[in-house]
Amino acid sequence: MRVLLLTHAFNSLAQRLYVDLARRGHELSVELDIGDAVTQEAVALFDPDVVVAPFLKRAIPESVWRRRVCLIVHPGIVGDRGPSSLDWAILGGEREWGVTVLQANGVMDGGDVWAWRTFPMRAASKGSLYRHEVTEAASQAVIEALDKLAAGLTPCPPERCAVSRRGVARACVRQADRYIDWKADPTDAVLRKIRASDGHPGVLDRIAGSEYLLCGAHPEARLRGLRPGELIARRHGAVCRTTVDGAVWISQLRRSGTEPAAKLPAVLALGEAAARLPEASLPVLPRRDPSTWQDIWYEEADGVGWLGFEFANGAMSTEQCERLREAFLAAARRDTRVIVLAGGADFWSNGIHLNVIEAAASPADESWRNINAMDDLCLAILGCTTHLTIAALRGNAGAGGVFLALAADRVVVRDGVILNAHYKGMGNLYDSEYWTYLLPRRVGWESAREITTRRLPMGAADAQRLGLVDACLDATPAGFVAKVGEIARGLAAPAVYPERIQEKRNARMADERSKPLSAYRAEELDRMRLNFYGFDPSYHVARYHFVHKVPHAWTPLHLAVHRQGAWKRRASA
Repeated sequence: MRVLLLTHAFNSLAQRLYVDLARRGHELSVELDIGDAVTQEAVALFDPDVVVAPFLKRAIPESVWRRRVCLIVHPGIVGDRGPSSLDWAILGGEREWGVTVLQANGVMDGGDVWAWRTFPMRAASKGSLYRHEVTEAASQAVIEALDKLAAGLTPCPPERCAVSRRGVARACVRQADRYIDWKADPTDAVLRKIRASDGHPGVLDRIAGSEYLLCGAHPEARLRGLRPGELIARRHGAVCRTTVDGAVWISQLRRSGTEPAAKLPAVLALGEAAARLPEASLPVLPRRDPSTWQDIWYEEADGVGWLGFEFANGAMSTEQCERLREAFLAAARRDTRVIVLAGGADFWSNGIHLNVIEAAASPADESWRNINAMDDLCLAILGCTTHLTIAALRGNAGAGGVFLALAADRVVVRDGVILNAHYKGMGNLYDSEYWTYLLPRRVGWESAREITTRRLPMGAADAQRLGLVDACLDATPAGFVAKVGEIARGLAAPAVYPERIQEKRNARMADERSKPLSAYRAEELDRMRLNFYGFDPSYHVARYHFVHKVPHAWTPLHLAVHRQGAWKRRASA
C-alpha cells in the first residue's frame, strides 16, 4: 500500500513505524504536520491509499479525512480520549494500558477502531513507556489495521469492541494536577508525578527562588534531609531532594518562562544553588546499586564484566564521556575476559550533548571538547587488547552513538531498535568517532556513504543484513540481556578466548600499520573544526532549532518523497 506518515515530528515511534512498514513492502513518504494547506498538498502529491498519523498535536483537516482513510495512533485504551492519555495512566497508577488505532473523524480520538493492543504498566517515566511498550504495541496495531484495510474489512465503533474495559474522555493534565506538595506527598507520589510529566512538560516547581520544570526522577533509599523539599546532595549533574518519607534524585531541569528553555542537567541549570551542595560521589567503577541513582554501573560474573550507562535521552556530555572512559579503563583492568557495553534500557547513545553545548559560554568550544571526549572514549574501546568487547544495544542509537557501538568487537542489537548512523541532520556535521575507519571496515565505502547521506532510520534486521551489526536478536528486553550473556560467556570460555584475543591484537596491529587511528581522527576533526568554527553557521542554527524545539517550517526532502520530483522541477526551471 501507499502510506503517508503524517506526524508532528519524526520521533522514535514514527521512525519505528517507518522501518516496520517498509520491511513489509509498503511504499512510504513522510509529511510533518505543519499546517492544513501543507497536509492537503502532501496528500494531493503522494495520493496515498491511507494516511497514518503516529504523533499529532492537532486534528487532521476534514478535507483530508473525509476523502482518505486516516489512521490515528492513540496511546490509550479503547474509548480513551484526550491529549494526556499516558500522563493520566501513570498518575492514576494504572496496572494496564494500551494503544488504539482508530479512524479519524470529526471527534478527537473518537473514531471507529481498527486495532488495539494492551500492555502491563511499569514503574517508569512516560518517555520510557512510550519508547518501549507504546511503540511495540503501536507497531503491531498499525500493521493489523493496514492488513484489515487491505482485506476490505471495516472498523468497529469503540462501544462495540470486544474489550473488557473501555476508557473515557479526559481533559488535558494541568500543572495543578502535577503539583508536588513536598510537605505532604510521599516518595511514590513524587516519583509518579514527575514520571507522568517526563520529557514534556515537566512538573512546575520553585527551587532557590526560581521556577523550574522537573524531569528525570529516581528513588534514593539512604540519603535523608531534615526538611521535605530541601536539596541535600548532588551527583554527576543530578540533585537529591528530601521527601516526607525519603528522597529522590532529579536529573534534569528546564527553566520556566515564556521563552522555550532547554532541559539541562539539574546542577548546570541551578548554578550556584547546586554548587554549594555536598557531592554524594561514587567510585570510578560503581557496582550496580538499586537503592540509589547511577548513570554508570558495573557488575561481573563468569569472566564477563557488564558496564551499563543510562544518560538522559542518550546525550553524552564531555563530563559523561570522560567518566565513562575512566569506567571502561577500570573495567579493562579487572580479571575478566569479556566486557559487555550494556548501555541503558532506553538508549544506547545519541552522541554529543547538544543541550549542554547550547548552554555553554562558547558553544563552538564546548562542541570541540565534547567531540574530542567522544573520540577519547572510542579510542579506549578500540585500543583495548586485554578483553573482547560486545556492544549490546537494548535501546535506540543515533549519530556518534552508533559509531561508539561499532568500536566494540561485536555489536548485538535487539530487534525493534532503531539506528540513525549520521549527523547530517544537525547542520550537515561531518561526524567523528573514527567513523571513517569503523564504518567502511564493516560495510565498505559505498554502503558507508549511502548510510551517512540517506539520513533515514534503519532497523536492527536491516543493519544486520548490511553487516553493520553482527546479530539482531528477537527478544524481550530481559530476554535480550540473557541472550547477550550467553554470547559473552561463549567468548569468555577458556577454550576459545586465547585464540580470539590474539586474533584481535593481530588485526589491530595490521590496521595500525596500514593507517594509524590518529590519522583517521585528525582527518575527521579537520572537517568538524570547520563545522564548529568555520564560516557556515548551519550546525549552530540547526542545534539551536533542535534544542529549543523550534517548529518545523518544512519537511526535509529525504523524508518527503512526494516532494522530491516537484523540488527538482522547480530547481531546473
